[in-house]
Amino acid sequence: MSAVIFLDTGPLGVLSSPLNTPTIVQARGWLGELQAAGRQVIVPEITDYELRRELLRAGKKRGIKNLNQLGRRLEYLPVTTDAFRKAAELWASARKQGKPTAPDRDLDADVILAAQALTYGAPPVLIATTNLAHFIPFVPAELWENITP
Repeated sequence: MSAVIFLDTGPLGVLSSPLNTPTIVQARGWLGELQAAGRQVIVPEITDYELRRELLRAGKKRGIKNLNQLGRRLEYLPVTTDAFRKAAELWASARKQGKPTAPDRDLDADVILAAQALTYGAPPVLIATTNLAHFIPFVPAELWENITP
């Protein structure tokens, strides 16, 4: 069984961009290939939040519109109480080991995303990201460009 793909903020931002740069066109093709192959691709609520706050701050209305469309087109996964509790465990464990993924005062969305993946359930989960270092201690992750259908 193929892993379920959870989109981190980097790939989600690329996919929601209204521009047509080579990387953005490549990302759209990548998503289309995954969907054509029957791969399940999920927009986790924490990555939507992390991207949306920046789009709102920058006044990027087309990006917000595209993000909303992706959230409807793909599966959207709300953060659960179990995920938040698991995130607290991961956050504390990383700091005890001297390997935090963000400053102590930050919300640490990457730990919340990892917790969403760990509490998802049945099939294996793979985080599609642009920053492997924030996920490898917790969950399987890969650069989005390297994930094949």
